[in-house]
Amino acid sequence: MGLGQVHVIIPIFLFFSFAPYYITSVESLDLDGTLQTNEKDGTLSRSKPFQLNGRIKTDGKGNTISHYAMWHTEPGKFYGLRAEMSIWGSPNQENYQDSGSAIQIYCQKGEHYSLIEAGFHVSPSMYHNRDVRFFTYTTRDTKSAGCYNLQCPGFVPASGAALVPGQAISPQSTYGEADYYARLSLNEDPKSGDWVVYRHDLDRPSFLGHFPAQLCPGKTRILALTGFVNYLKNTHGPPMGSGHFPDDEDDKRSAYFRHIKIYDASGQARDPITTHMIQLVNKPDCYNETDFTVKINRGYVFYYGGPNGCIG
Repeated sequence: MGLGQVHVIIPIFLFFSFAPYYITSVESLDLDGTLQTNEKDGTLSRSKPFQLNGRIKTDGKGNTISHYAMWHTEPGKFYGLRAEMSIWGSPNQENYQDSGSAIQIYCQKGEHYSLIEAGFHVSPSMYHNRDVRFFTYTTRDTKSAGCYNLQCPGFVPASGAALVPGQAISPQSTYGEADYYARLSLNEDPKSGDWVVYRHDLDRPSFLGHFPAQLCPGKTRILALTGFVNYLKNTHGPPMGSGHFPDDEDDKRSAYFRHIKIYDASGQARDPITTHMIQLVNKPDCYNETDFTVKINRGYVFYYGGPNGCIG
């Protein structure tokens, strides 16, 4: 049974109350990232409104469970994020499981939030293998269906981009032995108003593409850094991150968002010294995260993750 990826939608009511290795790209065998979304065949998509009660999120029919470990801002005038994101594979992940991490921007207009995001995930039902892949996602309303990668108008890839949505990347981190990461940014361009995505861990910053400005209307935004898993009800959850609970002393053992920066209105990336960050973990016995803090040689950082086998 396949599982079309179901991504994290933050519950809006909660808003108010040294690594020497770099990632290189690998040619993708199926860059279009075809989704398996035929519900008659038992596959799922983000096509129904999500109602999150603080414990479990479903697709509206009770078929899908989603858990996450994130830090996010309060609603405000924010312009984007940059971070080093550790890259972890999941070689034994089942078809009904998804696992990954993302930079997310929630954009408020009236009573609605749209969402744009970029990150890395393992999704066997989407790509028919267990490669770690770069992905993008957008929805005009978090209560409605959205689009992954290039399946519909949304993210616009740059000509000759170093990384294309749906493309596999390697190498992957090895527990206790090697730490690999990619440094991504997603921020509003001060001139065009488009939301641009760059990769910063190559010889020079590489422009990957943009989300058109109209996909993020309004001036009130919520920024989020999120580790997530999704799986079918009555099954078990996949590993998140390294597959271990977070250890903030060893980058070779824990998944992380590191050297976190927040963009200002002029397009400059700055340390989030005065930004109030909010912790949100909805299944801490299965997946958890450390404090959002600053460390020597790591900047602003937090670690997250958890093992395979979560029930409920």
